[in-house]
Amino acid sequence: MIGRHARRWVAVVATAWPLAAPALGQQVVTQSVCPDDEPAKFHACALAAAKTYNPPRTADGKPDFGGYWRRRAQAFEDLETHPKTPDDGGGPSVVVDPANGKVPMQPWSDLRRRENAARYLHHNAACFPAGAIGVMYMANLYQFIQGPDSLVLVGEGLSAHPYRIIPVDGRPHVGKEMLLWLGDPRGRWDGNTLVIETTNQNGRNYLDQRGRFYTEEARMVERMTLVDPNTIHWQATIEDPNVFTRPFTIAFAFRRNAVAGAEVWEEACFEDNTEQMQLFRNSGFRVYPGITAREARELKKAWEEREAQP
Repeated sequence: MIGRHARRWVAVVATAWPLAAPALGQQVVTQSVCPDDEPAKFHACALAAAKTYNPPRTADGKPDFGGYWRRRAQAFEDLETHPKTPDDGGGPSVVVDPANGKVPMQPWSDLRRRENAARYLHHNAACFPAGAIGVMYMANLYQFIQGPDSLVLVGEGLSAHPYRIIPVDGRPHVGKEMLLWLGDPRGRWDGNTLVIETTNQNGRNYLDQRGRFYTEEARMVERMTLVDPNTIHWQATIEDPNVFTRPFTIAFAFRRNAVAGAEVWEEACFEDNTEQMQLFRNSGFRVYPGITAREARELKKAWEEREAQP
């Protein structure tokens, strides 16, 4: 939970939850119309499968996401393709658009990203929340609790108190002045797909442990669709013209948990993690402070002016 400076235990957790489920005693239900966990292949298959699948429904007629699920991607280290190392679980890119699997950082922001990774600790080091979409790949086991007015997501592992409450009752977003670690999500139904739009984020989260970031003006739109009884197609489009050259989309599968007696345990962690953080501060590190949209625009302008010099 602490960036690239002290996270050996993350590698242990990552290897404990491999992408390829074993044939016997598997953690997830592997029978699926889209069995490949490689994000780009799964995404293409799921888009086609969703066109004809009629999912199980709740009492009010909505697709039923309730139950226990496991994510099938290793994105918390790096959204892009990254090798397995003693300090990294490794995995393919979860970026499905653009097709090259790369996050479309602006030149100045990619330089800033590298500086971030070398200079700052990941926000998880201080037990701060993982952010709206970060929650979706910063936990292992999830319980989805669905009601007529909201979808609640509770997770365990790799993140401090991973949870989200997503209203689906049509209420408006809160005022722009209210900025939150998890943002302000609002859900709506588009046929069999739950569309979740999140705004009002405080911009203090990394997207991954390679230092990728966004500002408080970011807009994130997720789409959750059942493609068979045991598989959810999850995708998120991230838009922030202050940081990225264009919107980009990440996607991967959630598969139904196959372990009997599943239970989500609390990832107990005190906000600010004071004693542990003191060790890092003594070594010259501090938690990533975030960046505002105004600061991003100023940095971009300064970069462009330097590049224009003969």
